[in-house]
Amino acid sequence: MLLQFLQTYKNPILHTTLSLSLTFLFLFFKIPSFFLYGLHTYIQPDNTSQNGARAAIRRPDSSEPNSNNNNNNNNVSSELRKRVKSKSKDKDKFEFDENNAQIFRLKLDNNHVQSRLYFDEYNTAFTLSFVSLSCLLLKFYFGESSSGVLENGVFVPVLLGLMGVLKLFISLAKVSFEKSASRSSEKQLSVLVGAMGFLVGLVICFEIVPLFLDFNFGLIGGFERFIVAVLMGCLSGFLFMPGMKNARAFWIGTDQLRSNLPMIYCGWFARMILYANSMLIMFTALLWINPFSEILVNNNNDDGKGARVVSEIGDAERLVGNVGMSSSDFNKLRLWCLLLSGLLQIMALRPNLQMYLNEALLSWYQRLHASKVPDLDFSRAKVFLHNHYICLVVVQLFAPPILVLLFVGLSQIDSSSFQNIESVCSLLPCSVFVKEVALFLAWWVVFVWAIFTSGSLVLYRRGILYVS
Repeated sequence: MLLQFLQTYKNPILHTTLSLSLTFLFLFFKIPSFFLYGLHTYIQPDNTSQNGARAAIRRPDSSEPNSNNNNNNNNVSSELRKRVKSKSKDKDKFEFDENNAQIFRLKLDNNHVQSRLYFDEYNTAFTLSFVSLSCLLLKFYFGESSSGVLENGVFVPVLLGLMGVLKLFISLAKVSFEKSASRSSEKQLSVLVGAMGFLVGLVICFEIVPLFLDFNFGLIGGFERFIVAVLMGCLSGFLFMPGMKNARAFWIGTDQLRSNLPMIYCGWFARMILYANSMLIMFTALLWINPFSEILVNNNNDDGKGARVVSEIGDAERLVGNVGMSSSDFNKLRLWCLLLSGLLQIMALRPNLQMYLNEALLSWYQRLHASKVPDLDFSRAKVFLHNHYICLVVVQLFAPPILVLLFVGLSQIDSSSFQNIESVCSLLPCSVFVKEVALFLAWWVVFVWAIFTSGSLVLYRRGILYVS
């Protein structure tokens, strides 16, 4: 009896065991903290110099009894005191204290990371995300199953995947409205970008303009399309400030400033990852745009082999649909590009975080050499804030690639797994909604990330934006 039960429900048992085991391992070995171990952060001590009132110069003693002489001596001493004070003020004005300009570099360890703000958000999101991805991988390893929804255990990875997506949405919303982490102008721009993303989502989902994207929302109702447009607007607003930070990290890490300071920019391997990540994201964002995707797909196959050669190459339009790969191979290429873009973003996470911390070091260096007597209060505040909000930035840069991977994983779950969930499938077309909408949202995350990053880099190149 027990063996029959284990044989019947082995899939949900394995999914549950894997999720609980990974959760215990992540929390026991503190893997989220270990992921940030070794990053260099900076500390600039407070300015302890006394700029207030100083001790007055002692008046010289006078032993003469004559009161007139005493008055004359008092007048002379007061004039001397004024001259000495004026000279001391002039000296203080041009005095530079090297002790207050020092900056110290420290390596982050577990205690440092756990003491930062939003560490709990990062810890929970990191653990839940990788547990969800592991269960999705186990589901793909088992393959399709014609048994019921309880027997095949598909509800476990689907539930964990939706929980991971919801947790990342909530974490992004929290860090986006943090008061001291960003300027008010950036928050206002995020709201504006979110509204524009919602309008673009309405145009795309309701097909107001002729289709230019290779997505099919034909079987999805109007209310579901409105929900998708709202999600598109939220993603656009939440990812605006992280996209700006990612562009600054790329600008500093690849030494576009030509600072020639090895302690600020990346090494050659991390720089290769940044370049590959940027190019792959831009390429992946174009794969669902029809004018570009139609060129790569061959609609005329001879016996299912290869592409038919066009005898006459006159106009470029003759190449569309006649050269390229088959439709099934092209769909696989798009999925692999989405997966690789998410994995490369995770690989680029540590270099991006280090560049975020090095941005404060660059600000200190610029202020130190800006004038003869530099004012380091701004750089001191920036060093403190960058050190204080490191976990907030981790959440902002960690969420986009994990969202892409989770959406891609949910989109690849076979529709037969939902056939026994009549209460859910009666409300919306499960197979179409889960597969098409999840894949579309994965592409949307990559698309807006590419737009924000490339647009910011163009503004940096033109000198409209600058790193300070």
